[in-house]
Amino acid sequence: MKNKLTQKAAALLCSKKALNRARIAHRLLSMTAIIACLAVVPAFADNEALNAVNKLSDTIFALIKAVGLICTGWGVLQLGMSVQSHDASQRTQGVLCILGGLLIYFVKAILTSIGAA
Repeated sequence: MKNKLTQKAAALLCSKKALNRARIAHRLLSMTAIIACLAVVPAFADNEALNAVNKLSDTIFALIKAVGLICTGWGVLQLGMSVQSHDASQRTQGVLCILGGLLIYFVKAILTSIGAA
């Protein structure tokens, strides 16, 4: 059974029609690669693109800052509730949430100070 199946597959793959399709596909891919290499046009952009990227970066960092502020507020809320209920695990979770929120809030300043942004 397996031998017959491999023979049929080999016959389909080695047919003249399959070889013609493979040649056409090879020619098409080769021409696409050649055109992609030769059709490179330099972009003469001034500072417009850089300004757009900087605005996008500022917007993203503002959103990250808002998330950090929300996390810090949630941590303060958890810390206050843990003091009221004398729950040590919730207190730990609240402190960690405050520290994580502050870390997220100041991520741009941290990245700037280490030279990454």
